[in-house]
Amino acid sequence: MPFEVEFVFDPYSRPTNLCQYQLMDDHQNDIPNSATNDNRTRLRLFVEYDLEDGHAVPANQDQQNYLRKVMRRKDGDMVALFNGRHGEWLARIAYESKSRCVLIVEQQLRKQRLPPDIWSLFAPVKATPMNNIARMSTELGVGRICPVLTEHTHVTRVNTSRLRLNAVEAAEQSTRLNVPMVDEPIDLARLLRDWDPARRIILCAEAGRAEPVPAALSRVQPGGAWAIMTGPEGGFSQSELDGLAKLPFVTPVRLGPRILRADTAVAVALVCWQNHLGDWSI
Repeated sequence: MPFEVEFVFDPYSRPTNLCQYQLMDDHQNDIPNSATNDNRTRLRLFVEYDLEDGHAVPANQDQQNYLRKVMRRKDGDMVALFNGRHGEWLARIAYESKSRCVLIVEQQLRKQRLPPDIWSLFAPVKATPMNNIARMSTELGVGRICPVLTEHTHVTRVNTSRLRLNAVEAAEQSTRLNVPMVDEPIDLARLLRDWDPARRIILCAEAGRAEPVPAALSRVQPGGAWAIMTGPEGGFSQSELDGLAKLPFVTPVRLGPRILRADTAVAVALVCWQNHLGDWSI
């Protein structure tokens, strides 16, 4: 008898084997062997503070508990830090007390670089798939995560703090150098009223006139500002699809012959975009 298995992502559980990374090949010659060969340098944490040689960055309570109690890191162990502005830096853990920990910045591992300019616009769904959307969007290089309220949207309350936590953890685990912005939910009409037409929208349309997404993207040169838009579980209304299709900066596409879950549709669309227009060739 056929059955389905659903993998549930817990945003408050940090997988210990996923928080590790390897130094990029083009920077390995810049780092001493003792750093590149020491597995303790592979932990990554996102911080809001400026990163510069010699700076002491205070760890928040969650980070301190994670380092001390979850990962069992000792005083003097190493961790990698990034803030979305100054690249990635090697820092040394210094426990000043049971309730205070600082991270002493010592050496830059990677310089900051700008990722491709792509946003994720999606209709809110239930908590688990919505957390998956935040996590997968981050892993796939999205710069902004924006819940959009449509006519058929049944979930109107969005825990943006939890989405932000998912985005931070996904950024730490995926070795990206920044964390996407997470917006509060916005009505579709209001979003389009203030939209910059220079940012093109790939509309994942389950009905109406739309061509396969690989064909639509293959005619476009890389570069510029983009957004992927996916609808609610019940799909966009016909009036929404008709209105969006009339906008010159919107390209309706199909994601294949099968019906996809909301979180799967976001991942599929972003994979197609990255494959044609993103940074996968770097």
